[in-house]
Amino acid sequence: MNRLVRFILASVVLAVGLLPCEVLAQEAFSRKIQQVTFVPKGAWIGGVSVSYTQSKEDNYQFLIFEGIDGDSYSFKVSPTVMFCFKDNMAAGGRFSYQRQRTRIDKGDLVLDSETSYNVDNLYSISHTYLGTAIFRNYLSLGRSTRFGLFYEIQAQAGGGQSKIINGSGQDITGTYERNIKLNVGVAPGLSVFLNNYSAIEVNVGVLGFNYNHTRSITDQIYIANRHTSQANFKINLFSITFGVMFYI
Repeated sequence: MNRLVRFILASVVLAVGLLPCEVLAQEAFSRKIQQVTFVPKGAWIGGVSVSYTQSKEDNYQFLIFEGIDGDSYSFKVSPTVMFCFKDNMAAGGRFSYQRQRTRIDKGDLVLDSETSYNVDNLYSISHTYLGTAIFRNYLSLGRSTRFGLFYEIQAQAGGGQSKIINGSGQDITGTYERNIKLNVGVAPGLSVFLNNYSAIEVNVGVLGFNYNHTRSITDQIYIANRHTSQANFKINLFSITFGVMFYI
């Protein structure tokens, strides 16, 4: 209420030429936002995330899949290094490598009581590598130096290759693929310091543009190319990442 009264008085005084325009502008648009140093200039930020999953199926059934025997695993490692070139501002990079393998010895795809397909000797393996350039800006919550928000601007490029083989003996068939991936996006997050040197972080991608190009060769004869592009303007729950970062 006091600010409204002061604004009205300043407008009246300005109307009669008693105050310069700068005074009115300061009264009307001063936000009085206070920002404390959450991460100081000169700090190095680093961390690594590693994940590994493995599964084995023995006569497994799921929806229309029956009698599945096989196993699979997935491995991913992603180190990150950044340098704080200004208070609360950092830049750096992240490298990611992921390997996935799936093997199905036998299984049935049952659509109804009269329609079913056999899936035997299916083998799939893929490698993916990505490099990401990162700019990060930290925002403290009030005057707290333990809890803070941040947002990342990410530019990502990479690719990978995969192989799928089905059948055995003279009936074997296979497809080899190479792909290129490009991505530009924004990912906000939350950082919680456990002590002066380590913090737990969580972030989620909410805005971005993705482009993928895949070239596949089947049985060393048939060649195909696939291009996909996507603009994302919503929260993707599958893009949420957790990690531990160290500040030196």
